Amino acid sequence: MHNEQNTPSQRQNRTKEHLKQALIELIKEKGYHTVTVKNIVDYASYNRSTFYIHYPDKIELAKDLLASMLQGLESSVGSPYVPGRKVYTTKLNAPYLNIVFYIYKNRNFFELINYDDTLPGLHIQFPQMILKIYKEQFIFETINNIAVNMEYFKRYTAYGFYGLLQNWIRNGFKENPDEFIHEVIDLAKTHIYSIEHIGNKK
Repeated sequence: MHNEQNTPSQRQNRTKEHLKQALIELIKEKGYHTVTVKNIVDYASYNRSTFYIHYPDKIELAKDLLASMLQGLESSVGSPYVPGRKVYTTKLNAPYLNIVFYIYKNRNFFELINYDDTLPGLHIQFPQMILKIYKEQFIFETINNIAVNMEYFKRYTAYGFYGLLQNWIRNGFKENPDEFIHEVIDLAKTHIYSIEHIGNKK
């Protein structure tokens, strides 16, 4: 059994992280609906009582895993933008798409989109989070300042980006993050003139 020698809060966080990682691996191995609490604690080398200190059931563990990863995705976006300063797509480079590096760093989790019997809500909430980021954190200027319905434009752009991410993940991250970002930026230049990050208003 795990025996971390650190503060109670650190120990709790580490335990939760071990349980989350166990769930990820077990979903890949046998599918979400087949996984039991016993499978999770056995995989993570804990006992049931430890699990129930943190979660009432597998469903709450799954919700916590999804929420924490998508919150991380949302938080990853801001750097290196300066709030209120436009960035022209001709000047975009890899650091401006930090969200891609976050996904790659956490690819063990995001690979779960490749599975049919996967984490509940992942296939819906992942693209919804990208749309939320576009709606709440960015102002886009179109090429030649063409007037468009910006609600539609952000939805079109967000789901297009998600489609590229989905393909990248399903192809096993064949391109490295910098190569993938280069392709995304080239596409962005065809319809976006500038991007302004206004920050997360929450």
